[in-house]
Amino acid sequence: MHPQKTGRVCIVGVSGKLGQYMVQQALDRGYEVVGVCRPASVPKLDRFKDRITILPGRTDDREVIQQAVKDCDGVLTVLAPWGMRHYSSGTAQAVLDFAPPEARLVFSCGWHISKDGKDQYTRTFLMTVKVVTWLARLLRAVDINDQVEACRRIFASDRRWTVVRGSDLEEGPSEGLPVWSRHVGDPILQSNRTRRVDYALFMVEALKNDALIHEAPAIVSCQSPSAVKAAAGQP
Repeated sequence: MHPQKTGRVCIVGVSGKLGQYMVQQALDRGYEVVGVCRPASVPKLDRFKDRITILPGRTDDREVIQQAVKDCDGVLTVLAPWGMRHYSSGTAQAVLDFAPPEARLVFSCGWHISKDGKDQYTRTFLMTVKVVTWLARLLRAVDINDQVEACRRIFASDRRWTVVRGSDLEEGPSEGLPVWSRHVGDPILQSNRTRRVDYALFMVEALKNDALIHEAPAIVSCQSPSAVKAAAGQP
């Protein structure tokens, strides 16, 4: 039996690992799925081609996004900071501008994004981000600062958004819905690891969780040592 249709969702950046996991999670829940990815990446989605609608195009192409998000109840967006031409902020702005007024908008990014400046990062983490940002800009491959700008625009919006901040990701079977905290540095997040499939699970589940509206949850595996300790009430 096919699951009963529960709505229409657009996945922006659908061809990557996270995007493909989100496709499966959404299909399992009965969503009609529309996906956006670069034309060259369409073959990566061959196993879904009879079950989803694919719109080839850059995710910052406003015309493509306008078409893709039409009539969608939710939009799941992978904020990829590729290149030096404001790819992330262009993608985020197009989704904010064209998604239906009541649509749930869920964006993905890393722990380096801070909503309120209250996150507490280790020196090692800050140095790593600084080095990666410098090298990426030198190679003109990735613009981390543009992902920061994309999230600044999202945070300033009155849309029904959630920004899911992922820890270090790993492959493997699902360990269940990740746990989250508002601030990096909280003990529950100390283990800093999440299965990529569970990151996708959290993204899709956020579509129906109104408690996450205007939140930027930083997530970690529910089976990680720090999460298990927190669940047991241990410091």
